[in-house]
Amino acid sequence: MSSPDVSVRGAQRNGGPRRVNPIDVHVGSRLRLRRMLLDISQEKLGDQLGLTFQQIQKYEKGMNRIGASRLFELSRILGVGVDFFYEDMDEAGAPAKATVGGFADEAECDVVGFMKSREGIELNRAFSAISDAKVRRSVIDLVRSLSIQDGAVDDTV
Repeated sequence: MSSPDVSVRGAQRNGGPRRVNPIDVHVGSRLRLRRMLLDISQEKLGDQLGLTFQQIQKYEKGMNRIGASRLFELSRILGVGVDFFYEDMDEAGAPAKATVGGFADEAECDVVGFMKSREGIELNRAFSAISDAKVRRSVIDLVRSLSIQDGAVDDTV
């Protein structure tokens, strides 16, 4: 009787594609979020770990699983607990279904998704640096008027 045609790491021996584990994707997305919040490049993080930026990319996409010792090292470098990488997962250990950051509403998912993007992080950093409340209000009004002109949102928001 022959053994299944699957290697230890999960890739098929016949050269077929390896299935990406959703938990690895979630952990990788949390790694990417934290790295971007700290404004650390993949290359710089890789240097601190003795890895290439391509390896960091694979971790962030969930293509390569992050081992326990590496995850511990990442948590130390990024200044978070190991549990940070598992936040927003359900009790069974699976990423929360149909949500982003625990939000089920599609509009909320869009907002949270944007906030986790590079543009969202940059926009928030720049906006937070504006100390004058009137200027912040003007920026909000400007962005709202541009989005209305573009047909992206209605003006009742």
